[in-house]
Amino acid sequence: MALTGRSLMEGVLPFPAMMAMECINVGLNTLFKAATATGMSHHVFVVYSYSFAALLLLPSPFISRRSTRLPPLNSSVISKIALLGLIGSCSQIMGYTGINYSSPTLASAISNLVPAFTFILAIIFRMEKVVLKSNSSQAKVMGTIISISGAFVVTFYKGPRIIFSSSPTISLSLHHNSQQLSSSDSNWVIGSLLLTAEYILVPLWYIVQTKIMKEYPEEATVVFFYNLTVGIIAAFVGFILEKDPSAWILRQNTALASVLCSGLFGSCLNNTVHTWALRLKGPVFVAMFKPLSIVVAIVMGVLFLGDSLYLGSLIGASIISLGFYTVMWGKAKEEMGVGEEKQEGHSHNNLDGNKESNEDQRVPLLGSYNRYSEDHV
Repeated sequence: MALTGRSLMEGVLPFPAMMAMECINVGLNTLFKAATATGMSHHVFVVYSYSFAALLLLPSPFISRRSTRLPPLNSSVISKIALLGLIGSCSQIMGYTGINYSSPTLASAISNLVPAFTFILAIIFRMEKVVLKSNSSQAKVMGTIISISGAFVVTFYKGPRIIFSSSPTISLSLHHNSQQLSSSDSNWVIGSLLLTAEYILVPLWYIVQTKIMKEYPEEATVVFFYNLTVGIIAAFVGFILEKDPSAWILRQNTALASVLCSGLFGSCLNNTVHTWALRLKGPVFVAMFKPLSIVVAIVMGVLFLGDSLYLGSLIGASIISLGFYTVMWGKAKEEMGVGEEKQEGHSHNNLDGNKESNEDQRVPLLGSYNRYSEDHV
């Protein structure tokens, strides 16, 4: 029964857990957009949310030290966590700045690039093999190119509105009127480029975190030190870039709710679940859930933020999703081929073993027959 429960946790539970985390991510991005619309600085937001998450996970290092199954937290692991914090802080600062310039829907659309970039980095770090003559490798390469092309469509082509805001007075869109169209377009491009840079760093975060989990498989402790590192780096950057001292005071209820929810459900819970899934399933599995966020983002943006849906975002997201599923098809076919090769090798070994066993069984009988013939000649 224990083995069945463990197999259920490792084989089935990561699927609904990752789906829930993608929905939470979109909700947190939407709440962040609402908070920044009231004047909250995104630099302050990153510092407070990650510091709050580190405070929540503060007991985890003391609990893990009592465990006898864990290796010591040596300098190699700490240095990798510091690198992870640097990657994460850069990713978060660029990501929230990009959302501030654009929208959560655009962030979810460009996040579909994560599987493609994960595949590219996995090849660079020799975690994936590419044989151009095989159909699976061709599918993975073509899917990567298609996904990147879709990201360029989302970034540089906005197109006409296909779903208009039902409540323009509460709309958080950057495109309030025709007089601001040129500046809004430039903000849209800047936000797209920042979000693209963020989702280039996210796969790198996945790979480094996976390597850390192989050395020190304790999610809560690693996430605590990661959140602490991001909070320190973001505070250093915030004190330099944020010139207004009053920006560090959260006066709006929306800003406070955004910080608390992001710290609890984002930096704490979401990072812990992602780290746990990376340890069990690897970076490609985690990356494959990103296309789910675009559907959730569109619905939440239209219903709760009054955002309008643009044709460019819809076309680009569709192209990105097509490329993503092409990559996943190639990956699945490659794994099926490896499994069949292993099964054929196992069957071949069994046949060889049975043949040798039969020969071994026949030799004594032949020897006995020869000895019987010699005795009776």
